Amino acid sequence: MTNPLQKLSGEGVAVWLDDISRERLRSGNLRELIDTRSVVGVTSNPTIFEKALKEGDAYDAQLRDLAARGVSVDEAVRFITGYDIRWAADVLRPLYDSTDRVDGRVSLEVDPRLARDTERTVAEARALWWMVDRPNLMIKIPATVEGLPAITAALAEGISVNVTLIFSLERYRAVMDAFLAGLEQASANGHDLSRIQSVASFFVSRVDSEIDKRLEAIGTDAAKALRGRAALANARLAYEAYEEVFGSRRWKALEADGARPQRPLWASTGVKDPAYPDTLYVTELVAPGTVNTMPEATLEATADHGEITGDTVRDTYDRARADLAALADAGIDMDDVVKLLEDDGVLKFEKSWESLLAMVTDRLGSAG
Repeated sequence: MTNPLQKLSGEGVAVWLDDISRERLRSGNLRELIDTRSVVGVTSNPTIFEKALKEGDAYDAQLRDLAARGVSVDEAVRFITGYDIRWAADVLRPLYDSTDRVDGRVSLEVDPRLARDTERTVAEARALWWMVDRPNLMIKIPATVEGLPAITAALAEGISVNVTLIFSLERYRAVMDAFLAGLEQASANGHDLSRIQSVASFFVSRVDSEIDKRLEAIGTDAAKALRGRAALANARLAYEAYEEVFGSRRWKALEADGARPQRPLWASTGVKDPAYPDTLYVTELVAPGTVNTMPEATLEATADHGEITGDTVRDTYDRARADLAALADAGIDMDDVVKLLEDDGVLKFEKSWESLLAMVTDRLGSAG
């Protein structure tokens, strides 16, 4: 019997797991999720690695070696995360090969403290790409203003990129432009465009969390009736923009040269408000050529009771525009919301990175 995750995959949505740990890898759990939960990719972030380091003894031997070698904490983090990402990439490699290099992807993030520094972001992307040395790797680069030229530069060198922290339609269009520019430069540099992959991670639940809070503060019945509608409307109109850009003459020229489209990736899909269905940002964002990266709880909820009814995006654009217009009429300043979310997202990732560094510092001390 076809389960909901198989149905989701059948609709053209790639299922990715938003989690990684060495215990998950050495126990064979990632392989099991590929076999039983239709998982075809993995994403990571500093918070995920910190959580992994807190659990069990999977990292003890490597930490002892790193302590004995006297490496810096920054280098230790690179070695630890790089080890897990390489392992995950190897587990996913058969999918990468069988899908003609589309799926079987694993993402590793540049140091988020560099989010406002273009040159250092590009340098770090190069270093991580070289260190992991797997063709199915993606380097995560944030979609800050400073990140946009870094995205182009990395792609131009043949580095596959997962663009993260996208909240606004305007910034998403800028991301797609940076992607096209990167591929044009990669082609001029002699790279095989079919080997370069990219996804654009459009964040979902955080939009509802911020806007719902503002609607509650407004307090009217009309405002409260708009709760839970912003994130889906925003994401659905992002897909409309994707269809427009990847139907353009500029894209068709790159496609003829072997390029693959930059897939929209729905990120932050764990539902934060218990009043909403726990599969909301999966079942309501079904569209071909997309990726949905889910925390394990959302993955299991979808497997258990997700109702996949076909495409839930492409016939909704007018309603999505009406929802955003109603939010504006209610007093919601979308520009202010997305700026706050980007700034807050960068800050949260920086704090997570600092927390990861602190934990590794402590573990190195104990190991030594």
